[in-house]
Amino acid sequence: MKLVFAGTPETALPALEALLDSPRHEVAAVVTRPDAPSGRGRRLVASPVAQRAEKAGIEVLKPVKARDPEFLDRLRAIGPDCCPVVAYGALLPRVALDVPRHGWVNLHFSLLPAWRGAAPVQHAILHGDDVTGAATFQIEEGLDTGPVYGVLTEPIRPDDTAGALLERLSVAGARLLADTMDGVEAEVLEARPQQEDGVSHAPKITPEDARVDWAAPAQRVDRLVRACTPAPGAWTTFRDERLKLGPVRPAAGAGPLGPGEIRAAKKEVLVGTATHPVALGEVQPQGKRRMSALDWTRGASLTGEDTLV
Repeated sequence: MKLVFAGTPETALPALEALLDSPRHEVAAVVTRPDAPSGRGRRLVASPVAQRAEKAGIEVLKPVKARDPEFLDRLRAIGPDCCPVVAYGALLPRVALDVPRHGWVNLHFSLLPAWRGAAPVQHAILHGDDVTGAATFQIEEGLDTGPVYGVLTEPIRPDDTAGALLERLSVAGARLLADTMDGVEAEVLEARPQQEDGVSHAPKITPEDARVDWAAPAQRVDRLVRACTPAPGAWTTFRDERLKLGPVRPAAGAGPLGPGEIRAAKKEVLVGTATHPVALGEVQPQGKRRMSALDWTRGASLTGEDTLV
């Protein structure tokens, strides 16, 4: 089949590579988000998908909106049979969905209908799911509501961050998407409607959502920090300045501490929660590099009055 691949971040690269390597399909172009400011100089940088496509000599389309007439005209001129999608990052209007004869097929990182939306992996960790996965489905105008072609499952490990889990899913999901394209081409794959039960939503997690509430149970703190790693990044405040947090470790055997109370021991730094303390991993004080929590406490000269808020 002739394909136009839509995707933007590094998460989409394994799927793009799988389709580029497929002998059964031709990736004629990619659709990605416009170049975005990056780094301290805030210079415009092409997305990872755009950079990979340019390296492969593939046409790159960067519409501001998917309903832009110039983009739609070019998409019709290319004439794709199907448009596979991974983390494109923009809504697709009906006028675009109708262009390829097999529609647009999305690789979504959850077991639909669970966790429809922008942050399925983060919400699966945040809510304590034991298992997640990926699904390929036919895009329609609703939010991740289309009929499903195929699924795979992936256990969530106790120490999984959103970044680590998403990396595994993006690799496994790349094979699922390639297999789905094969099945669509051979007309042996039937998309089945999603179940009406078990629907949940996964809106984007904002920096404000990523602030740790030390009055929450330790398990909740642990899940929040892992769900927000690497983005948007969990944080708290120390002496009225923001302190970024890497993954923490529940420390059920430690002595009691009040919520946010800090204790620097010989080998670890403990912080109190509503239940038992957690041990901090890496931290990043405002305007400084990341460091171990022990190095941070040595430089901060803690007093008995210091807390994390």
